Amino acid sequence: MTGEVRFEPGLYRGTAAYYDRFRLPYPDAMISDLVRRTAPSGSGRLLDLASGTGQLAFPLRGWFAEVWAVDAEPDMTEVVRAKAIAAGASHVHAVTTIAEELRAEPGSFELIVVGNAFHRLHRALVAEQSYGWLEPGSCVALCWSTSPWVGPGDWQRALDDLLLRWRDALGAAGRVPPGWDRARQQDPDRDVLSRAGFEPAGRHEFSAEHHWTMDELAGHIRSTSFLPPAVLADHAAEFDADLTAELSRYTAGAGLTERVGFAYELARKPAPAGTHT
Repeated sequence: MTGEVRFEPGLYRGTAAYYDRFRLPYPDAMISDLVRRTAPSGSGRLLDLASGTGQLAFPLRGWFAEVWAVDAEPDMTEVVRAKAIAAGASHVHAVTTIAEELRAEPGSFELIVVGNAFHRLHRALVAEQSYGWLEPGSCVALCWSTSPWVGPGDWQRALDDLLLRWRDALGAAGRVPPGWDRARQQDPDRDVLSRAGFEPAGRHEFSAEHHWTMDELAGHIRSTSFLPPAVLADHAAEFDADLTAELSRYTAGAGLTERVGFAYELARKPAPAGTHT
């Protein structure tokens, strides 16, 4: 077991509009599979921790009587509130707080989901809290998706090089703690959950092909913690021009096509002996 890597608060400040528009949605097949495996009753409560602008809360809301979308960034929860009003989803409640300081009664939730964020939380603490918050027999799902600059394509390697160059030039390399991924490799999420009392229920993987436009990539990058609008600042137009110049050579043929990977790690709080879930 290794020490947790700590991320500074406020890394996503000012990204909410880009996050909502340019983050790729989880595929319907993954949402359907998660619902099938967790079998929500329709009368329970969902907790979306580090919810962003509700990438999991909204597609899952139809299976729950109440949804809590919890995020530390006020810009994110403001978008959740606006989307809930627009959708007539009065049962979706936005809560602005860090996950570690959320207060909820034991057994309050029928499902807890965390999308692309468990590594940013104090994993051991959040796992223990989630165990207490869940009804017996219910699950936590850690959901993930890949990034366009991580992949085998020539354009993806070129994009990664460009991002590294701009992070260094703008002094943003330290925004993401070095070695953050090593902590998860040395102490995998499933082990963190197991120590909290959860039983593993499998890792379930999906994929979808996406054809990126230059505008989509520029917006997606602005939704990140390492090159958000506040970091790009007065260099935004120069960055966009560099992005277009660097990647335009790859737009022929299949173009900027990515096989996007999606997955969720499922773990279950054991039910009392003699009961069925």
